[in-house]
Amino acid sequence: MCYGLAMHAAPARDLIRHFHPVLPASKLGRKPVRVVLAGNAYALFRDEQGRPAALADACPHRLAPLSQGRVRPDGRLECPYHGWHFDAEGRGACPSQPSLTRCDTRSFQLVEQLGYLWLAHRDTPRSALPELDFSSDGFEYAGTFSHLAPAPLHVIFDNSSEDEHTPFVHGRLGWTPEDAARIDFSCDVFEDRTEVKYSAPQRPSTLARLMLLQPGDTFHNQWVTRFSPVYTVYTSWWTAQNGMERPVVARAGIFFVPETERTTFVRAFLFVKITDPRFRPLLPVVKSAAIALSWKEIRDDVKFIPHVADTPFEMKGMRLNKYDATLVHNHRLMRSIYFGETRGEAEGTGVGHASA
Repeated sequence: MCYGLAMHAAPARDLIRHFHPVLPASKLGRKPVRVVLAGNAYALFRDEQGRPAALADACPHRLAPLSQGRVRPDGRLECPYHGWHFDAEGRGACPSQPSLTRCDTRSFQLVEQLGYLWLAHRDTPRSALPELDFSSDGFEYAGTFSHLAPAPLHVIFDNSSEDEHTPFVHGRLGWTPEDAARIDFSCDVFEDRTEVKYSAPQRPSTLARLMLLQPGDTFHNQWVTRFSPVYTVYTSWWTAQNGMERPVVARAGIFFVPETERTTFVRAFLFVKITDPRFRPLLPVVKSAAIALSWKEIRDDVKFIPHVADTPFEMKGMRLNKYDATLVHNHRLMRSIYFGETRGEAEGTGVGHASA
């Protein structure tokens, strides 16, 4: 099964040709750690020089989990069952039969960026690592967090690809149900991405005041979604009733990382910018507020998502509206770019044939 394509029979895809954020770097110490990506398990560890490494979490001898072993003083990962041991390149040795050949296991890239470890095939070019350096735009890094959503990839991703649900699922950012008809919306689709813009009245929110907002402000949210891996960069800002922009701009890189067919990690990287120098001393408060707001907003989605976790990937028969145009295009790009399906495979799914 394709991870994230619930109820859709298709061959498994090689998703780690894309870099995925799989573990906070601080969580990988002297002991190995098991992570699961798209149903496949990996053993992460640090070698004798502290460099992160990743191997398939199954000893080639009898398939025991290497993540339950230990890192030897020479930096090799030792299997807990029979002591076979491996370096960061996956080169293995059998201590009870030193002459035994072909003891190697699969190894993978593990790159550290923004406090996270990013996993990919060894031959995936480093240039494929998503670019999250927004300093040239004046943004400063605020922090990161993660939520585990009990739903397939496409379900939590679809939820995060439209703002129509905002007044009904969320209670801080965005608008109230009474203002739902006042949304200003646009969507542009491209061969490699989608771009979306929303504007609507900002609802009253105590946490939002820590972002230097005022009653009557307008909330603006625009984003760009890409598919290698599946992630969206959101940029949010506010304007006063006279059209002047408020001094805080928030940016979030949100990655949707499938753990199993039924669970998906939502990993967020937060950035903020203060455009008015007079408010620069408030930057630590604004960073904390941005993290708290984003954490709560995504938690709202994660709490609601079990109710729609069985939604099929195919949209045939659904009565879609204009806000769902993004989802239709996203599904096409998810299939072709992320899952690597051919045009013929993608055309047989019914995606895009729903009423609109």
